[in-house]
Amino acid sequence: QVHLVQSGGGLGQPGGSLTLSCTSSGFINDYYTVAWFRRTPGKEREKVSCITMSDGNLYYTDSVKSRFTISKDNAKSTVFLQMNSLKPEDTGVYYCAAGSVVCSAYTPAVQLEYWGQGTLVNVSE
Repeated sequence: QVHLVQSGGGLGQPGGSLTLSCTSSGFINDYYTVAWFRRTPGKEREKVSCITMSDGNLYYTDSVKSRFTISKDNAKSTVFLQMNSLKPEDTGVYYCAAGSVVCSAYTPAVQLEYWGQGTLVNVSE
């Protein structure tokens, strides 16, 4: 059984930075993809980024490209989301999710079997 535990997030200022972490307490093999989703006010759930643990294949949604960086530490079964140049529209609840699928722009949430508890990110002055 895979259990994802999130940490990080909280209050950030516009232009500032926050880091989210997602650690698996169970076994995530190299064929898993870990993704970050967010639910922002007034919008549907959005896939922000994902990474495949084996080859580091990456995806970013357009709105976070060049601002957010996803990375992994396979030894610690942890995936990070470094969020720079924060904007108020980044405010929302962020979830990590994992599944035995390939990371791509088309990786759907329904194929990700395991989900973290969610972390609030609030970007405001």
